[in-house]
Amino acid sequence: MSRYLVTGCAGFIGARVCRLLLDVGHDVAGVDSLNTAYDPRIKSWRLTALRPAATFRGHELDVADRSRVDDLFDSASAETGGAPPFDAVFHLAARAGVRTSVENPWVYYETNVAGTLNVLDACRRHRVPKVVMASTSSLYGDARQSPFHEELDTSRPLSPYAASKKAAEVLAYSYHYLHGLDVSIPRYFTVYGPAGRPDMSVFRFVRQVIEGEPLVVFGDGSQERDFTYVDDIARGTIAAVRPLGYEAINLGGDRPVRLSEVIRQIAALAGNEPRIEYRPTHPADVRATWADITKARRLLDWQPATTLEDGLRACVEWYLQNRELGRSIVL
Repeated sequence: MSRYLVTGCAGFIGARVCRLLLDVGHDVAGVDSLNTAYDPRIKSWRLTALRPAATFRGHELDVADRSRVDDLFDSASAETGGAPPFDAVFHLAARAGVRTSVENPWVYYETNVAGTLNVLDACRRHRVPKVVMASTSSLYGDARQSPFHEELDTSRPLSPYAASKKAAEVLAYSYHYLHGLDVSIPRYFTVYGPAGRPDMSVFRFVRQVIEGEPLVVFGDGSQERDFTYVDDIARGTIAAVRPLGYEAINLGGDRPVRLSEVIRQIAALAGNEPRIEYRPTHPADVRATWADITKARRLLDWQPATTLEDGLRACVEWYLQNRELGRSIVL
C-alpha cells in the first residue's frame, strides 16, 4: 500500500484517479476547494462515492492557499515520523475551461499557477519523490501539424487557461532542474465520461438530447476533437507515477471525431432527435485536436481501451440512472 495525495479529488478526473487507487488498496488523501467553477452538486456526488472507502481522507482546501497547503503537508509528515508524507502527489486541481478563462483570467492564475507553485514547493520541502501534474491539449493552440506531438511549440496559447497551464509546466520544469523533483505531466485531450463536467460538450449534449432542450453548437459542428474516456485517462495518469525525470506525455483517444458525429451517436443512443442551435465559433476555440500517443505507449505502456461508442453509451446510461441530478445541474 502506498500513500498518495490527489489534489482536485472531487473533479472529474481526480475522482476517477482516487477510485482506481482506492480499489487496489492504496491510502489516498484528497483535497478539493469545491468551488463554483461549475455546479458543485456534481462534485458532491463524486465525493459521496469516495467517502465510504476506509483508506480515503478528504479535505476541503484551496491549493492557492499556501498556508493551508503547508499545514496539510506538515501534518502528513508528522504522521510518517518525518519521512516523506506521500509516495507521490497527483496534482490535478485546476481551473479548467477555455471560454470562461477569457472572461475571468485572474482565478485561473490563482489556482493553476500560484496553486501549482504551492504544491511543488511543499513537495520539495518534504522530499516527495514524485509529482504527476495534469496539463492540457490546449497548449498546442491552433497547431497546423497533426497529430500533435510533445515537441511542438507551445509558446503561443490561445486562451488564459492554456497560458496558465503552460506556466505551470514551466514551473514544474524549474523545480525538476533546481531540486531534482521527478515530474510527469500528462496532457489530456477532451476527456469525457459518466458524471463528467457539465461545462463540456458531452455532458451538455447528453442532457440536451434526452431532455429535448436546445443543443447549442459553437461553429458548424465540423470541428474535431480527440475524445478520451475518463477511465483511460485515469489509468494513464496513474501509470505516469513511475520515475521518469521530467516528461510531458500526451494522453488522447487517438481518433479525432467531428462534433456532429458525437451528437448523432448520442441521439441514436437516447432515441431522441436533437434540436440544434448554431452559434459563432469562439475565438479561443481550436479547429481540431489529435494526440500523438507514441510517447505514452513507449514510456507508460498505455493506450486508450474504450471506444467512443462504448464511452458515449456509458454517459447516456449514467444520465438516465441519475436523471434527477442531471436535469437540475446548471450548464
